[in-house]
Amino acid sequence: MCGLAGIFDFDGRAINIDHLQSMTTAIAHRGPDGAGFWDGGHIGLGHRRLAIIDLSEGGHQPMSTPDGRYVISYNGEIYNFEDIRLQLQQKNVRFRSRSDTEVILQAIATWGLEKAVLKLNGMFAFAVYDRHARRLTLVRDRFGVKPLYYAQVGQTLLFGSEIKALVQHPQFRTRINLPGLVEYLTFQNFFGEETLFAGVKLLPAGCYAVAELADSPRQGELRVTRYWDYHFEEPSSPRSEASYREELSHLFHQAVRRQLVSDVDVGAFLSGGMDSGSITAVASRYLPMMRTFTCGFDMSSASGIELSFDERLTAERMSYLFKTEHYEMVLKAGDLERVMPRLAYHLEEPRVGQSYPNFYISQLASKFNKVVLAGTGGDELFGGYPWRYYRAVVNNDFDHYVDNYFEFWQRIFTQGQLKRACAPIWKDIKDISPRDIFKGVFKQHSDQLTSPADYVNHSLYFECKTFLHGLLVVEDKLSMAHSLETRVPFLDNDLVDFAMKLPVSMKLKRLDEIVRLNENKAGQDKIASYFNKTNDGKLLLRSMMTDLLPKDIVEREKQGFSAPDASWFKGESIDYVRERLLNPKARIFNLLSYPVVEELLASHMSGKSNRRLMIWSLLNLEELFDRYDLVS
Repeated sequence: MCGLAGIFDFDGRAINIDHLQSMTTAIAHRGPDGAGFWDGGHIGLGHRRLAIIDLSEGGHQPMSTPDGRYVISYNGEIYNFEDIRLQLQQKNVRFRSRSDTEVILQAIATWGLEKAVLKLNGMFAFAVYDRHARRLTLVRDRFGVKPLYYAQVGQTLLFGSEIKALVQHPQFRTRINLPGLVEYLTFQNFFGEETLFAGVKLLPAGCYAVAELADSPRQGELRVTRYWDYHFEEPSSPRSEASYREELSHLFHQAVRRQLVSDVDVGAFLSGGMDSGSITAVASRYLPMMRTFTCGFDMSSASGIELSFDERLTAERMSYLFKTEHYEMVLKAGDLERVMPRLAYHLEEPRVGQSYPNFYISQLASKFNKVVLAGTGGDELFGGYPWRYYRAVVNNDFDHYVDNYFEFWQRIFTQGQLKRACAPIWKDIKDISPRDIFKGVFKQHSDQLTSPADYVNHSLYFECKTFLHGLLVVEDKLSMAHSLETRVPFLDNDLVDFAMKLPVSMKLKRLDEIVRLNENKAGQDKIASYFNKTNDGKLLLRSMMTDLLPKDIVEREKQGFSAPDASWFKGESIDYVRERLLNPKARIFNLLSYPVVEELLASHMSGKSNRRLMIWSLLNLEELFDRYDLVS
């Protein structure tokens, strides 16, 4: 796990190595164990190292093949690198180190880039340069666990693990990206390659991008190619539940074992949920007295559903069962205010929910470990959010489905609120269609939908491409802010392949009932009440986990990881919210309408509505605009 940065000049002019060093230094937090640079004239690669596998100088980067043809700067971990290494040794490939970096290099040299990438089981983002073909290729892992950003300034291509690296280049100018802002203010996320920084793109997950000198057939152009994508579908010949359960158990244990490969200690985040709990249950069998970390919340001013947000007692119980060395911290009202400047700096582009607890728990874990395991991905792969899918299982056609699901995913402003809130810039953004952005997510997934199960599979695809991807970007930024590597065993290639072909009936138990209730108004009202709490979803996963966890934990009702901010924002944190958001001179009001924001804030403060996501998002935007001097 590391950080990379680079410069490529399409016209073949020599790059300035000082600029590359500044870009690489900006992401030093990603790799405090060493720095390296490679100057190839019109291309330069920079690297910051967080030593996890092969702690010797043999793992130093940028790294070249023995013949000097390929040079790589790589961020990530390949969990099956030993298997690939054996395959290459059978082809008489010789190795100089024990690092997975060298395995990637030799795999590319032996099999070619795309075939090599498809063999990799892990998380990665890397830049590899072919000196013979004078070709640069940027590559990102299947699921998007590791980020890779790029921007083209004139004939110069800048790229790096974080946007702050690109910002360091003297030719780069920070400006707000209005299409990205509209996307964020609708979905609290980015569904494609857009960011809040004009000209900066995030290479999509499962893709590689190629840049060649301007004397090539594609002059000065970065060409993006998809090499992998999710595909959820019903199996043509379903098997028995027992058969599926046995296979899932094998694949889950295998995935956790694979991700324990390390030359440093591995710990785990441990919430009160079954996903992180089951990972800890398996990992602790191989790592006696492994460390676990939990974040809880002061509930003295919480109310309603928020009272169940503190899961420390359940986490402590699992720590006792699995004999872990357990550490926990408690967040209070006011901790958001203290961390926001650092959070906005590291996050760069806020996504999917209030993420500051992730920053604090990563900070805690980094004091003891370099590597932790997390339960991210279990919900999105195995149907952990049934109240979402059930909103769009009865539809007339694909466009009707898009309308139903699009309405649900407007998380900050509805379309009517967006027009009012963005009045100062409406003439510049009125032609941007959030619905088209939403629909565009499905362009790689078949829209031949004939049954409710097909619509559920469509929703699972959507959530892996958007919501899960957003969680992964946030997790990477906030853990690497503390030089901490987070691994996600649910995103193992074989486990994901299994989940995508699992029948919906093995994930959801109430689909048929929901379809029947949709037929009349009374039934639809009953469905609405169901969306509040449920222990539906992840049926097969829950069944498999009964061998690992206490029954009451496996059967618990689903809830997310969130602070009681709805109460804090109108209670103990109200002065902070007013100071930042009820100030007409705040930077966000160069783009948003002050009276509209004031009105929506008043609705939250009075208890008429819960606008916690909007408040969090606007606080984050205001801090981000300050920190990066983003202007319109």
